[in-house]
Amino acid sequence: MRFPGAHILSVTQFERADVERIFEVADSMRPYAHRERMTKVLDGAIMGNMFFEPSTRTRVSFGCAFNLLGGEVRETTDIKASSLTKGESLYDTGRVMSGYSDIIVMRHPQAGSVAEFARASRVPVLNAGDGPNEHPSQALLDLYTIKKELKSRQQNIDGMHIAMIGDLKHGRTVHSLSKLVSLYEKVKFTLISPKELAMPDTIVEHLRQRGHEVVETEDMETGLVSNDIVYLTRIQEERFASKPEADLYRGRFRLNRSIYTQYCQPNTVIMHPLPRDSREDANELDNDLNQHPSLAIFRQTDNGVLVRMALFALTLDVSEQIDKSSREVNWYTERRF
Repeated sequence: MRFPGAHILSVTQFERADVERIFEVADSMRPYAHRERMTKVLDGAIMGNMFFEPSTRTRVSFGCAFNLLGGEVRETTDIKASSLTKGESLYDTGRVMSGYSDIIVMRHPQAGSVAEFARASRVPVLNAGDGPNEHPSQALLDLYTIKKELKSRQQNIDGMHIAMIGDLKHGRTVHSLSKLVSLYEKVKFTLISPKELAMPDTIVEHLRQRGHEVVETEDMETGLVSNDIVYLTRIQEERFASKPEADLYRGRFRLNRSIYTQYCQPNTVIMHPLPRDSREDANELDNDLNQHPSLAIFRQTDNGVLVRMALFALTLDVSEQIDKSSREVNWYTERRF
């Protein structure tokens, strides 16, 4: 795809070469994300960070990524604080807000809403999650993490085995990640969930048509065996009609150190898009794994800044200019990575 000026709305926009290009640029961002160097390549640029649904990591990491490239961030973090509550359309909002920004990042609870907004926008729009539909930047940072984790074990994405566990029906992260992984070769997917929360049939069929092996099961212990990656998700309570309905599934699938040791391979990478639900009745990813070397959830969050910096650099066409305004930082920067 041609990145400069493009909206990033869905992982279906990408070919494998596009993904590898994003990862190449993400690698080059490491000195800036680690605060070893600083750049002002986006000095004067404004990013509109429009989040109409709760977010911590995605909202802050997008803002951090833009700041690290030298740009400024303007935030809208509550739909009640916007004119949408007065009946303004997404089209009108997009037309207006794009006049105040050079690029816009948007999260909205309705599927397809970000694409509707982007049709009116005069600047690039990046989808930070549209309801249960997609979350392309999360899928990219997840796949980037998978690539890095497997490389450290002398493995590749091609031919890997990955288990996805939890609410696969409503989890936009697993929807987007599955589509992105499908660009690679001969991957085995083990999809572990209650039948009522199974991966949508359209995605399962897409994976099979691309030549991948897909196993669907409700048996977590069996499904955990022989995977390179285990990717857990929480029950997406906000997508259910009521809390009692979500509670029917909460805590059904839990991974702790004992279960990991018993069923997983010694080096199986543990991933989660966060937030993990640490309440006692849920606890899908136990705190007793916090110091486990295969737990990659915090490496994922760090990688999110790199990938989002890469998306900004590519869509605003400055990826070849980063070093021109680069210099060492002048503050204490030692970090424990």
